[in-house]
Amino acid sequence: MTVIQHAKRAGKDPARTALERLVDRFDASVFDVGRPVVRIRIEDGAEHDVVLEDGTARIEPTRGTPDAVLSADEDTWNAIAKDVRGGMEAFRKGRLKVRRDLHLGVGFLAATALPQAEGRLRISHVETAAGRLSTMEAGTGEPVLLLHGLGATKASFLPTLDALAPNYRAIGVDLPGFGDSAKPLFGAYDPPYFAQAMTALLDALELDSAHVVGNSMGGRVALEMGLAHADRVRRLVLLAPSMSWLKSRPWAPYLRLIPTQLGIFQPTPRPLIEMIVKQFVPGADEEWTAAGIDEFMRSYLTPLGRAAFYAAARNIYLEEPRGPDGLWTRLGSMKPQALFVWGRKDHVVPIGFARHVREELPAAQHLKLDCGHVPQLERPRQTHQAMTRFLATGRISDRAAGAS
Repeated sequence: MTVIQHAKRAGKDPARTALERLVDRFDASVFDVGRPVVRIRIEDGAEHDVVLEDGTARIEPTRGTPDAVLSADEDTWNAIAKDVRGGMEAFRKGRLKVRRDLHLGVGFLAATALPQAEGRLRISHVETAAGRLSTMEAGTGEPVLLLHGLGATKASFLPTLDALAPNYRAIGVDLPGFGDSAKPLFGAYDPPYFAQAMTALLDALELDSAHVVGNSMGGRVALEMGLAHADRVRRLVLLAPSMSWLKSRPWAPYLRLIPTQLGIFQPTPRPLIEMIVKQFVPGADEEWTAAGIDEFMRSYLTPLGRAAFYAAARNIYLEEPRGPDGLWTRLGSMKPQALFVWGRKDHVVPIGFARHVREELPAAQHLKLDCGHVPQLERPRQTHQAMTRFLATGRISDRAAGAS
C-alpha cells in the first residue's frame, strides 16, 4: 500500500503527508536561500505554503503571494518524497511545474532530498572579487563551469548538471547581472568583464582551472576565457555561442550614445518580453518555456536587472569583429581544445558561423544538431553524449562527428 493510500485511509491529506516528509528532511546547508524569508506554495488540489526562514522550513496555511509555486499530482509528490531525482525527472517531463522562481523551487527539492553522498545537488552564494555569485552544482571530479545565455540563468543547465554529475563536479552560475547574482549598475557586461568574473569565481572556489561550457552569450564568455585566461581553462564546449557580427551594424552609432543605465526607469511590457523569450527557449507549450520566461522576468522586473540586460545585449551587437581586440582576429590563437555545437534551426546564431570558425580555428571540432538555439534543452541526449566524451577525451564519437 502506498503512502497516499495509507494517508487516504487515515483521513489525511496525501499531499500534506508527502510534504511533511519533505519538510522534515530540510537541510539548510544544501540550499543558500539568499533571502531572510521566502514562501513556497505547494499545489495538489489542496494548497499549502512552506516558509523558509533562519535555516528552517515549516508548513503554514496559504497567505499572500508566494515567491515560488510548485504544483504536481499526488503520485508525483509521493515520488518526490521518495527520491528527489524522481522529482527532477517529473519537472523535465512537465508533470511537476515550477513557476515564479526556479531557483527557489529547485533549491527546495535539493534541500529536502534523502541524505546522499558527497556530490548531491546544492545551491550556494559565493563571495568573489567580482561580487556575490549564485551557483548550482552537483557531482564530484574535474570541475566543469556552465555559463548561461543572455536573459537566462543557471537553471538552463539543469539537465546538464544531471548528465555530468556522475563523473564531474558541474557548476552552473548566474553571471553578474542575472538570476540571483550581484547586479552592479555600472558593470561593463561585456565578454572581458564576464570572463574576469568567472576567474574570480574559480579563485573563490580554490580551483586552478576548469572545463568551461557556455550557451549563447555564455559561449562567448567561454571563448573569452579561452583567449584571455587560457591557463584557467581545460577544454571548451560552445553551445550555439554568440559570435561578433561580420555584417554591417547600422544601429551601432546610435546605440553607443544611449546609456544602458536608463533601463532602470523603463516600465516592463511583459507580453512583448514573453514573445522575445519564446524565440530563445524551445517548445512554446513546454514547461521549460514557462519556467524560462519566469526566470527572465524575475531579473528583468528589477531596475538593476534591466540595466544589466540592456548593457549585455548592446555589447553583443556592438562588438567589433576585427582589429587587435576583435574576436575573429584573435580566435586562431586560442589554445584550449574546443567543441562547437550548432543548431540547424537556430535563428539567433546562424549555423553559417561554423564555416568562419573552421577558417580561423581549424583544430576545433563541430557538431550540428537538428535544433534551435539551446541544444542542452532541445537535444539533451545528443548534446550531453558528445559533451561528456569530448571533456574526457578531447574528441567526439565518430557517429557524432558524422552528424557535422
